[in-house]
Amino acid sequence: MKLGFIGLGRMGAGMAANLVRAGHEVSVFNRTPAKAAPLVEAGAVAAADIAGACRGQAVVSMLSNDEAVEAAAYGENGVLASLAPGATHVSCSTISVALSRRLAADHAAAGQRFVAAPVFGRPEVAAAGELSVVAAGDPDAVQAMTPLFEAIGRQTFVVGEAPDAANLVKLSGNFLIAAVIESLGEAMALVGKAGVDRAAYLDVLTNTLFGAPVYRTYGRLIAERQFEPAGFAAPLGQKDIRLVLAAAEELQVPLPLASLLRDRFLALLAQGGENLDWSAIGALAAKDAGESIG
Repeated sequence: MKLGFIGLGRMGAGMAANLVRAGHEVSVFNRTPAKAAPLVEAGAVAAADIAGACRGQAVVSMLSNDEAVEAAAYGENGVLASLAPGATHVSCSTISVALSRRLAADHAAAGQRFVAAPVFGRPEVAAAGELSVVAAGDPDAVQAMTPLFEAIGRQTFVVGEAPDAANLVKLSGNFLIAAVIESLGEAMALVGKAGVDRAAYLDVLTNTLFGAPVYRTYGRLIAERQFEPAGFAAPLGQKDIRLVLAAAEELQVPLPLASLLRDRFLALLAQGGENLDWSAIGALAAKDAGESIG
């Protein structure tokens, strides 16, 4: 398939590389052109601008937040202005329900198709092509994008015909991950202050009732205080909790734990944690208990 890829951050670079590896004809664009160099060496084509990445059957965007997606989609010579009628914008970004809904309507008005396909997985999972894709959109459009999903992920879950359903599912999933991080941090602060080794405690947890990957991955990061380099930066975690709270407010669904998590992220950012992995909120409980976490 001839397609474009916009956004070559730690997640996007791995995803685009797997699309190239799968034999797709990929044009890549990033605001920092140097990030495209390894992909060009692997067989991709560097697009000079967003319009240059929109000349195929589809364009995939993997950007950090609503503002970046809005700029790419609605800017001069952006995705909406450049994508051909009948072509598909696949948004893998974790964005608000409101923006996803707006993009779906505006792409439809332009005669284009829009599929929301946010992903679960950290950068190393993206590089391995093992992401979990959550997709929603017109069934024909989703089906047509299946080869792309198979190239970047190990499984795809289709959750509805309204694209914003996929974004809501992704936001709810990130809320749950953040809740696990916070609870792990609190539990480790408790046993750690009593003198129990964090690594030994994690071994107990993950080999009894809590063997899921989320406990193993984030439990290790918290136990080892391994918050740099950030696989998913703390400001992005704060952004996702803010977006899930906005969705909950619209639906009139109280999320008391999400409100707590919002404050935990704000505390981390206020203490200079902008460059840390979002799992660093798991060390705040130990700090609150008087432990040095430097």
